[in-house]
Order: sequence, then structure tokens, then C-alpha cells
Amino acid sequence: MGSNTETREEKIARFLQMVEESDNIVFFGGAGVSTESGIPDFRSVDGLYNQEYDYPPETILSHTFYRRNPEEFYRFYRNKMLCLDAEPNMAHKKLAALEAAGKVRAVVTQNIDGLHQKAGSKVVLELHGSVHRNYCESCHAFYSAEDILNSKGVPRCEACGGSIKPDVVLYEEGLDNRTIQEAVRYISQADLLIIGGTSLAVYPAAGLVDYYQGNKLVLVNKSATPRDGQADLVLQESIGELFSKIDCPSAIS
Repeated sequence: MGSNTETREEKIARFLQMVEESDNIVFFGGAGVSTESGIPDFRSVDGLYNQEYDYPPETILSHTFYRRNPEEFYRFYRNKMLCLDAEPNMAHKKLAALEAAGKVRAVVTQNIDGLHQKAGSKVVLELHGSVHRNYCESCHAFYSAEDILNSKGVPRCEACGGSIKPDVVLYEEGLDNRTIQEAVRYISQADLLIIGGTSLAVYPAAGLVDYYQGNKLVLVNKSATPRDGQADLVLQESIGELFSKIDCPSAIS
């Protein structure tokens, strides 16, 4: 644990040293990683949102609502969840570079935007699925995020006419067991676990922290989290700005 008298600069220097000395890094990220790429966190409800929708986002993004009001679900989904022009920020890019250099072993993310893959990361465990995968509920034909964005009303399968559902975990739905098991395996074996851009309030994802067995737990978030007391280093920083300071070694051939 660092001393409470550490300056911001000393904390950042310690973080950079941890990254430099570690070759089994796992990154666990949430919405704050993507907000820096211009993707809104739907939990921060704005005035415009209140004018447009009669229900809170958690209600609209629930399994029950999807079944009962698919038209309204898709109106929200297209407007708020499909940010297909977003580009990876410095956090995404540096994580991909660190993976290429053999230092980052896996990215575990609660985001569904695919920006880690767009930046070049290969081992990405998507706890809540991805907007880039959509399947017909009848014949399981695959559809892209662009297909959904360009459709009207409830998207229908061209092959069989079935309704198409995004491969994202809605409220009331369970997480994929295989993804959870892989996340637990990587986190439990990591020497450095960096948690960024998440308030660690959404379970079961937040509970994954408990599987970390090392002594280099770093929390990077703009506000305090319930796990700050457990961390070896807490940085209330912009994650993109912090990661821009990492000097990446060249990729392993």
C-alpha cells in the first residue's frame, strides 16, 4: 500500500513502474473507458433523454421490456447504444500495444462497443456481449450492427422472418458462464490487475475483483469506488490521459 501522503505525480510514477515491471497484466474496464471516446454512459440521464423516453434506461434495457415493447426497445437501442462512429482512445490503444508486447494477457470489459478490438486487442472478454453480434432468434442467422442501425422498427431476418436480437446481456439475463470462467482464470493468475472506468457497482461483474490474488491492484476512476480500500493504488484520473503516459515496448515478434 502506498502512503496517504503520496503526491499525484508520485502515484502516477508508481503506476508506470508497476506496468513496466509486470508481464502478466489484466485490465478490467467499464463505461468510463468508452465515455472518453464519446460514448455516453446511459446511467447519467440527461434532460434530452427525459424528453425522449417514458422509461428509465435500466427498464428499457431489460429482458421483460424487450419482449413486451420491442419497437420502443429498438428506438432507444439505435439512438443510444449504436455509436458506430466512435474511435478507440488512448486507453484502448495502449492496452492493445501492451498486449502486442506480451505484457497484457487479457482485457475484461463490461462495454459492448467493440472498441478494444477496433484498437487491436486480441484477447477481449466481453462480460455483457457486443452490439456487433446480432442473431435471428429463430434460425440464428448473423447480422451486423450496421444491419440493425439501418433497419426500421423491429429488425426481421431476411431468411426466415424471425426477430433479430442483439448479443448483449440485458437486465434480468444471466452472463455467459464461459466468459465468466475465462475472466476468473485470467484475473486469478494476474500479477497486476488494473481496474479502470468502472464504479464497481454492477454485479456479478464487480465481484470478479475478489478472484485477484496478487498485491498490485490498481483502481483508476474519476470518482471513489466501494473497493478503494482494497486497492494498492488508487488514481482518480482520466484513464486515457493516464494511459497516454505509458511507454510501450515494441511488440514481441
